[in-house]
Amino acid sequence: MNGGIGTSEIILIVFALLLLFGGKKLPELMRGMGRGIREFKDAVNTPSDKNNDNL
Repeated sequence: MNGGIGTSEIILIVFALLLLFGGKKLPELMRGMGRGIREFKDAVNTPSDKNNDNL
């Protein structure tokens, strides 16, 4: 019980997603989620001058 997600939990999540969205819609959903995560990481790692203007 280390608090991490194990193999059985991942299988259960994938099965639930297949039931909710179906096999055809799932790759599109995962692709969009991957893009969102990538954009979030880029925004976090890129220094922004907008945040420093108010100081």
